[in-house]
Amino acid sequence: MAISDVGEYAHLTAEQVEELGRELDAIRDEVLASRGARDYKYIHSIIRLQRGLEIGSRALLYFGARNRTVWAIGAGVLGVAKILENMELGHNVMHGQWDWMNDPEIHSTTWEWDLVGSSADWKHTHNHLHHKFTNIVGMDDDVGFGVLRVTRDVPWRPRYSANVLFNAFLMVGFEWGIGLQAVELGDALPGSKAPLQDRMRARRFVYKAGQQILKDYILFPVLAGPGGRQALTATLAANLIRNVWTNAVIFCGHFPDGAEKFTMTDVATETQAEWYLRQMLGSANLDGGPIMNLLSGNLSFQIEHHMFPDLPSNRYAEISLKVREVCERYDLPYVSGPLWKQYLQSWRTIARLSLPDKYLRRTSDDAPETRSEKMFEYGPPMPGLATALAGLRKRRARTRH
Repeated sequence: MAISDVGEYAHLTAEQVEELGRELDAIRDEVLASRGARDYKYIHSIIRLQRGLEIGSRALLYFGARNRTVWAIGAGVLGVAKILENMELGHNVMHGQWDWMNDPEIHSTTWEWDLVGSSADWKHTHNHLHHKFTNIVGMDDDVGFGVLRVTRDVPWRPRYSANVLFNAFLMVGFEWGIGLQAVELGDALPGSKAPLQDRMRARRFVYKAGQQILKDYILFPVLAGPGGRQALTATLAANLIRNVWTNAVIFCGHFPDGAEKFTMTDVATETQAEWYLRQMLGSANLDGGPIMNLLSGNLSFQIEHHMFPDLPSNRYAEISLKVREVCERYDLPYVSGPLWKQYLQSWRTIARLSLPDKYLRRTSDDAPETRSEKMFEYGPPMPGLATALAGLRKRRARTRH
């Protein structure tokens, strides 16, 4: 089943884990001490870029939406603008990455993003629950988002036969899935007996979703005048582009092979170093260049983001070089790969786990989607986790041939 002893799985002693934590603390402290003008310049340049793209796309759709080529360009540019707003701006601003500037317009307490879900509820489900309890089955709602089976630690039920179909719907309407993640719409109805907190959360969602629908599907099409219908369909296309892309980036960071799941009951006593280690083992990066980094909100460095979620996103590339070097010295895996491969692995896991466990070949302790420290129980001792995993792969390859 999932990993219950992170140190044992990592082939590290308690002393080594704490030393690892001190090294990562030093990396964090170095970045905190060096924040300044270049970070300020970066975030303001991204805001100008995003707003320029959105205004430009709206202008194209206003003046030339009836031309198919102009419509396609306008919808594509608007999709990119929405990606930037959600990924590199909204997500990172609401993590508090730019709070140190004390700019009320770029602050985690004031930013409201271009999605149907409210920022306040997202910060609770994401910043608190997901980042604190990352990939802990039963504690992190992002493990399957409440609708998918992505680990064998979740018992199979007949509804998981539709795993692939559920994920297709989630991919297309990802902003709705995120917005409704912790919401029961019935709690917004008059006379609901739900706790006050749940009723308020549901009403916030209804209000925010209503605002978003009004802006995207009524206000802007009306302002487009004769091209209103084309502006409406372009906005639908842009939201679809943003949803599919966001789904791909998020899934590639959490569900490909090597992004481990955990079962832990002692999170309250987990040290900072143990938390770092769990984040490293539970996340995966994406290979790519500056464009990939920008459009993913620098979540192409998901490992670094999960260890340092409140550090400026433009620093993750340089941090990653130091984190990778630390992983090499401690013989820890550093999971990274191209988007197509990571996303394909995520879909393969979703498809595979639509089946009951009796139809799956690997054991629940030694499968790409669910591994634990027990997978090494009968193998020879190895000096480190990365070496141990490489040894297991070589032995399996010899067995197959």
